[in-house]
Amino acid sequence: MRSRLESYDRLYSANLLEAELRAAFARERVAWQQDLVRAIGWVLPARRLTGEIAQVLEAGYLRGADLWHVSCALHLYTAIGELDFLTLDDSQREVAAAAGLGTPL
Repeated sequence: MRSRLESYDRLYSANLLEAELRAAFARERVAWQQDLVRAIGWVLPARRLTGEIAQVLEAGYLRGADLWHVSCALHLYTAIGELDFLTLDDSQREVAAAAGLGTPL
């Protein structure tokens, strides 16, 4: 995943990613490294993502956090165009692809 991430000029994520990463680091008793998220541009929607959430759920079911990440990616996709959605979760990848996002393996 690291080499894949390094192949992109720009990285974006819902800011929920920081909480998820920090929780994983704490669970594993590993010191947090701020550099891991320094290059990420945060997707901070200024409106409700009702339409994007509905679009994702029409493509397939995801639990809340996974649904939020894919919905934020759809929100960003409408703003910038071409976008790859990277995830290690097979279900999230399948739903993101069905919702219209690029999902390279």
